Amino acid sequence: MKKFLLPLLFAVNLALAQSKPPHIFISVDMEGIGGIGTSAMVTPGAKDYETGRKLTTAEVNAVVAAIFEAGPAQIVVNDSHGDMQNLLHTELDPRVEYIQSNIKPLGMVQGLDNTFDGIIFLGYHAMAGTENGFLAHTGTGNVKGLWLNGVEVGEGGLNAHFAGSIGVPVLLASGDKTFTEEIRKLLVPVRVVVTKQAIGASAAKLLHPDVVKKELQNQTRLAIKDIGKVKPLSVQNPVEFRIKVDNPTRADVAMSIPGMKRIDGYTVAYTATNMEEAYKLIRVIYKYLSW
Repeated sequence: MKKFLLPLLFAVNLALAQSKPPHIFISVDMEGIGGIGTSAMVTPGAKDYETGRKLTTAEVNAVVAAIFEAGPAQIVVNDSHGDMQNLLHTELDPRVEYIQSNIKPLGMVQGLDNTFDGIIFLGYHAMAGTENGFLAHTGTGNVKGLWLNGVEVGEGGLNAHFAGSIGVPVLLASGDKTFTEEIRKLLVPVRVVVTKQAIGASAAKLLHPDVVKKELQNQTRLAIKDIGKVKPLSVQNPVEFRIKVDNPTRADVAMSIPGMKRIDGYTVAYTATNMEEAYKLIRVIYKYLSW
């Protein structure tokens, strides 16, 4: 009797898992949002920042709408740019939960855990120092390079490593063309949406926001169907990170962290037990060791 019951129980459990509403995390930066083509559009108080906020909020809502087309879902949206108070949260789709403010240990992935079925990166940009990366940087202008287990990464790579370390795959990533090429080198395969093409570091040739939103919705629909098929990035523990900063004094202060090693005047390294420990220390160095 058991040999008949076991396959039946497996089939029932599989059906229950497949019918469970997907749990999706959306991390939202601004530089790679469709229609944003100057630094003034991503800087609070600057010309056209309010337009940038509206474009970002509308893009999030477009993706959320596409997710809900497939049925019920649980969605957490994490504001992930600058002071992380950019989205017009009263205009967000009311079905989502929203994480605001940048005083959080895990920054762009705060709130992400292993209960999520996937993560979406919206509006991302290329890593610090990248040629033809629109407003490219890693964390802040204080960082000139970041490596995880010997692989140079930007914000997308850092966040993909954290997600992978807890078993969460990246379902979709959007941003400028250089960013999408960067993330595709790390994640194979990954769905991407190109929103613009950089002209140097401070200007871009833009696709219309409506064109971007339509393509994001198309790719989101496909990404939701990919749940359970896309594998998370494999991350080996322990995690060694190296971070090159813009000022030797910043590296001097970082050496106050027990276990930190000095590589050269601008670079320090640390071997962390796991990605959570690594992420928190990296964030301390680039965000809080500032003046």
